[in-house]
Amino acid sequence: MRVNLITQQSNRSESITGTIPLSLTIRPACGLPGDYQYPTDSGALLQMLRQQTDLPAEVIQRFEKSLHASLDARLLGVELSDSVLTDIGYFID
Repeated sequence: MRVNLITQQSNRSESITGTIPLSLTIRPACGLPGDYQYPTDSGALLQMLRQQTDLPAEVIQRFEKSLHASLDARLLGVELSDSVLTDIGYFID
């Protein structure tokens, strides 16, 4: 499923490990309703993008820079498998 990923800084401060707590909004890229909020952190999100998507390394690096610069980063049109979406709690009908 193709989704848009939108991050917002969580209310918590930066963790000891240097990761940033985030609230990740997962929104269907096709414009249909179905927003899902997923609590995570920057390290886990970047690891998931590297391991579970076919995004080029340059795109992930740009997203990472944007994430650290503004904390309201967006990554549009990302293809995530149904199993990844199910694992994070976004259930597919």
